[in-house]
Parts: sequence; structure tokens; C-alpha cells
Amino acid sequence: MDSRKAVFLDRDGVINKTVQRRGAARAPQDFSEFAWVDGVHAALATLHLRGYLLLVCTNQPDVARGWQSRDQVEAFHRHILDALPIARVYACFHDAADNCECRKPKPGMLLTGGQEFAVDFAQSYMVGDRSSDIDAGRAAGCRTIFLRHPGDAVLVSGADYQIQSLAELAQIAL
Repeated sequence: MDSRKAVFLDRDGVINKTVQRRGAARAPQDFSEFAWVDGVHAALATLHLRGYLLLVCTNQPDVARGWQSRDQVEAFHRHILDALPIARVYACFHDAADNCECRKPKPGMLLTGGQEFAVDFAQSYMVGDRSSDIDAGRAAGCRTIFLRHPGDAVLVSGADYQIQSLAELAQIAL
């Protein structure tokens, strides 16, 4: 099988908007809080048409913390898969203290997706809005793209590219 180019995407803050809760940007807890990030449909459609395999790799520690059910998280993933040209969603349900191999910044989810779909990491990208996303992409051998949201005070060092909208994502990858 020939290797494929892929775009790995974080979920919260890249695919769907985050919600302010407990003093931080968090995943939505139910569909009343779920909203798409501006431009996600057009950007991913363009990438898909250009031959990129699209895979989501997301940390979902709220499940381990007891703040959200795994069923609700998986309902979001079904919704995402139905609405966007995403091939698969990989999720880590552990918290940082679990020290698992799948939780970003470790590259476990990317490596699993890469093996399952024969991904050429050197021709692929990891897109995220946190340093852990960038670190995971670099560890897997991807080029990395940091999505900076309006009001972000911190720049992430080490990303190959920094963008402020998903419209810029398609331009970089093409």
C-alpha cells in the first residue's frame, strides 16, 4: 500500500469551539454548547479534495475527571464524522497523571492513525491550538500548525506555521 499524506487535527478549539468553564477553555458538555469553529467545513472539504486524509486526535480528560460521560464524547465524534470528511477520530480518555502513551503531547494517537492508514508523516501536518498538539505532531514527524485564537496571550514556539483561521490552513497544506 502506498503511503498517504494526512492532516491530523485536534478537536476542541480546532473542529469545534471551546467553552469557558472552571477558569479554562473546555470541551462542550452537551449539544447545546457545541458549535463549529468558523471555516471548518470549507477548509476540511478543500483539504479532502486535495487528497489529504483527515484524522482527529483529541485528549478528552473530562471523562477521567468525571466531568463528562464517554457516551457524550462519542456522540460528538459521531456528529463530527457525519458532518465533515474525517476518516477517524482517535480519543484519549485519560488524565495527565495516568501517563499513558495516547495522551498528547505523546504521539500515540498519531502513530496509531499513521499505522492504520499508512500515513507518510513527513508529508503530513498536525493542527492544534495547544503546545501539546504541536509537541505530539513533532514527535510523530509531522509538520505542525498552531491555530492561534483571538485573544491568545501565549505564542507556541516550535510550530512550523502559525495561523489565525482555518482558511489559512488550506493555503499552507496546498
